[in-house]
Amino acid sequence: MSSFDSADGIQMDPDAFEELVADELDRLPDDMVEGLENVVFVVEDRPEDGSLDLLGLYDGLAVTERGNYGMGELPDRIVVYREPHLAECADEQELRDEVHTTLVHEIAHYYGIDDAQLHEMGWA
Repeated sequence: MSSFDSADGIQMDPDAFEELVADELDRLPDDMVEGLENVVFVVEDRPEDGSLDLLGLYDGLAVTERGNYGMGELPDRIVVYREPHLAECADEQELRDEVHTTLVHEIAHYYGIDDAQLHEMGWA
């Protein structure tokens, strides 16, 4: 367990945060998540560099950039970082909103959608 102290944010243990992320994932529109293939969602405390300024990460190759994507491929990963979210949010509703935004943003990268397109689609 991390020794992180979110003095400026809120407190939430890793299990509760993971449950909140799963809950927000379930709330996403069907048309956003139905096309996801070979993707795992992971919660980690912090990015590898230890910083608190990255909320999420898409680790994979966008659908638009794939050629043949077949059996035996390692799954793409969408990582949601717990401590940066907690440090940025003042209460649970703000945390839910920020996790939702992070999930949408990282899923968009899976589809090869950039930030401008996200806004046009109403996903951000």
